[in-house]
Amino acid sequence: MDRPRLLRRAFLLILSAAVLTACWLLPVDRHAREQVNAGLQRSLTAFAAARTLGAAVSVVQSVRVEAVVGVAPGEALRPLSELIDRFAAVMLAASVAFGVQLLLLGVGGHLAVSISLTAALIAWAVLRWRGSGQPEAVPASSRTLRWLTPVLIGLLMARFAVPLSALANEAAYRAVMAGEFQGAMAGLEGASARAEAVAAEPRAADEASKSTVERMRAWVERLKSTPAAIDALLQSAREWATQIVRLMAVFVLQTAVLPLAFVWLWWRIARGLVGAPLR
Repeated sequence: MDRPRLLRRAFLLILSAAVLTACWLLPVDRHAREQVNAGLQRSLTAFAAARTLGAAVSVVQSVRVEAVVGVAPGEALRPLSELIDRFAAVMLAASVAFGVQLLLLGVGGHLAVSISLTAALIAWAVLRWRGSGQPEAVPASSRTLRWLTPVLIGLLMARFAVPLSALANEAAYRAVMAGEFQGAMAGLEGASARAEAVAAEPRAADEASKSTVERMRAWVERLKSTPAAIDALLQSAREWATQIVRLMAVFVLQTAVLPLAFVWLWWRIARGLVGAPLR
């Protein structure tokens, strides 16, 4: 037997053994499910932080300083409030995307998919083995492989595309995006605390007012302190918007860009390995 033929048969054995081992023995699905659940928890945490900050900013927007006419300094926060609403919508969509990945992991890990993949792989390996050892069998093998190869590629995608993409996605997150996420979340939680403090200040002054003199003093302090506090919030709003955009970028990468890129890469690899010519 010539060396190229021997190498082709060795490739068939190694590839088949690797696929069957990953299909039946290695806990790829369990690890992938853990990683997807971790991403889901991060997106839900960011969604909750967005709703908390949005509620606090809405309260600040409703604060009015009564002078000759009512003035609402918090209205300057309207653009930030709209950005927060969009951010919450993106976080909700990211959570749904992680949930879809969990469902796809369940479908790909079903026993029927593994059995079908095993049968298709064995049939494909036998035909390729016969075709590499008996030249006269190549035409017959080619006719069968013409429809068997796409089926095998589809089963490989169904079984491994989502788990491998989830593992690669989480590895990319930990290597590149984890620090970005943690820093942005810390800034967003600090923003929520500051907004809640400003929103609570006028209410606290009103509750503390007992007599007419005390109410007048509270009104003066409110007139002095509330616009200043809101001005401070407005100065910080740019930083908050930056943190929000950073978080949105992280989750768009994790739930749209990287999964599609990894699925496409796995499709190219599966197509290259399974669809290689017989000779």
